[in-house]
Amino acid sequence: MKVGYIRVSTIHQNTERQLDGIALEKKFIDCASGKNTERPKLQECLSFVREGDTLIVHSMDRLARNLIDLRKIVEELNAKGVAVQFIKENVTFNGQDDSPMSKLLLSMLGAFAEFERAIIRERQKEGIELARQRKAFTGRPRQLNNVQIEQIKNQNLCIYSSRYYLLG
Repeated sequence: MKVGYIRVSTIHQNTERQLDGIALEKKFIDCASGKNTERPKLQECLSFVREGDTLIVHSMDRLARNLIDLRKIVEELNAKGVAVQFIKENVTFNGQDDSPMSKLLLSMLGAFAEFERAIIRERQKEGIELARQRKAFTGRPRQLNNVQIEQIKNQNLCIYSSRYYLLG
C-alpha cells in the first residue's frame, strides 16, 4: 500500500504541492512543527503502516527536522518492513540495503535538514531583534485580557490552549 505523509507548520501553508500527482491509497496530513515527533497524524500514520507498505513523503524535512528523529523513524519503519520514499531527495530506504553508504546518505541529508531549521531559527531571532529595536515588533497578541489574568491569579484556574477552566 502506498501511504502518504504531508506536514505543514501552519494552517496558512498549502499542502497541495506536497505529493501532488502521486497516487496514494491513504494520506495523513499534519499541521504542526517538525521539531519533534509529537504530531497526531504522524503517530497515526506510523501505527497504520504495515509490512510491504511504502511511506511516501515529499522531503526529509517534512518527516523530521532533526537527525535523531529522522533516523529513528526510518529505522523503525524499515524494521517493520515498511519502505520510506522521499520524493524531493529521490531516495528510498527499505531496510534491505542496510549498507553503511545508505546510512551515511540518510545521515547527511538529515543533517542538512536539521542545519536548515537551525539557520531559519537564527534568522528569525535576528529579525525579531531588529524589529524590536525599530519598535515594530511587540510580540504575540495577548490571549487573555486583564480581568481573566486576575481571575487566574486569584482562583485555582488552569490555562489550556488559550482558554481557562476552574479546577476542582
